Amino acid sequence: MVFNVCSLMDTNGVKNLTTLLQQLEPELNDGEYVFCTIQENSSLDLAQVLFSFKEQEGLTVVLLKEAADKAALPYSFVSSWITLKVHSSLEAVGLTAAFSTALAKAGISCNVVAAFYHDHIFVPSKDAVNAIQVLKSCASQAT
Repeated sequence: MVFNVCSLMDTNGVKNLTTLLQQLEPELNDGEYVFCTIQENSSLDLAQVLFSFKEQEGLTVVLLKEAADKAALPYSFVSSWITLKVHSSLEAVGLTAAFSTALAKAGISCNVVAAFYHDHIFVPSKDAVNAIQVLKSCASQAT
């Protein structure tokens, strides 16, 4: 029997920018994360991978720093993972621009991943607490 999981999901994400910013609710996830590149024939246990993206040069994987260290994978960027708890529509316009501009003004780099329900932001670990404050400020200024 084939079961369509997507048919059970709430697919009505928020599109209105003001509402998105008001309901941003940034949450800092535990751990430090790194971006690595592996070849398709790698022996890395993919259950350890938070997400991946296939690029021409190899498979980019993001995983806990400890897992990368254990697998002896090279990396150069140690980050913290922030989830925006608002259920943003994949068709929403301006959300990434709004929070990335605010983070840039604070001197914080960010790498963004849009998933089905939420946006996820990877910031340098040293800037995580400040990034949360900047994001909360975006939410309070939208009211």
